[in-house]
Amino acid sequence: MRGDARAHQLIAPESFAAALGAIASEPGHWTPIAGGTELMVAFAAGKLGATNLISLWGIPELRFVKTQQEGISIGAGATFSDLRSNATVLSEFPLLANAASWIGAIANQNRATLGGNLVNGSPAADSSPALLVYDAEVEFASVRGNRRIPYYAFHTGYKQNAMNADELLFAIHLPRRFSQHRQYIRKVGPRRAMAISKVALAATALVDNGIVSEIRLAAASLAPYPTRLRRTESELVGEAITNDAIRAARNVLMSEAQPIDDIRSTALYRKRVGANLLEEFLRGLTKPRAES
Repeated sequence: MRGDARAHQLIAPESFAAALGAIASEPGHWTPIAGGTELMVAFAAGKLGATNLISLWGIPELRFVKTQQEGISIGAGATFSDLRSNATVLSEFPLLANAASWIGAIANQNRATLGGNLVNGSPAADSSPALLVYDAEVEFASVRGNRRIPYYAFHTGYKQNAMNADELLFAIHLPRRFSQHRQYIRKVGPRRAMAISKVALAATALVDNGIVSEIRLAAASLAPYPTRLRRTESELVGEAITNDAIRAARNVLMSEAQPIDDIRSTALYRKRVGANLLEEFLRGLTKPRAES
């Protein structure tokens, strides 16, 4: 069954203020569409349930990457090509730059937006693990004003988030304080790109005199939504990276992870792969840091 454009209504405000006004006048009535890399696939298959769409594509107030002294701000309308070409993202947030390179083909990266990737809410979202370990904050906007929350509080369930019906995602903010961290990201899937991940893990850590003083772990496809692995983190803080510590951390991750069985993988496979990725990261921490 193919989608029928006559069954849908699309409006395209020329400004962000106009878009906010439209959704404020009818909260819950309009479904935002930006690059359309998810919604247009559903439309083509005749599975797009949303009948009233509001286009955010091309609104200049949403497409930016701004570097300040203490952090970087990324507009919800910034594309993954924008991220891949930004000097600050490449040098200071390489996990996000790498994840951006996994988003489909170049044509997809030219259309897909960071905000759309987050709001879509897929448990396998490529950008989410990187944002989680970078302590990102998300900023919402409405006619009532703007508010910010930690990104880890954004996803509240499968395909659910903390935005109110009259709000739009405006920006993502990352602090510039990870230059000394050891960083890691890896995606496991049928192919490196142009495929939904079976499991992905992002991690940052500080190791002082062989002891883990700080660590962040975040995964895709190990829970109903992208999530931090806080129990596993707690198991490792203050520990030396020994075989026993790695074994204990693997066991905690296997217990903490709550993936599902689906057409791409079993839950047990995802848990084991997640534990393998964790071990790969931890063993890398015992090696001398590569010179940049």
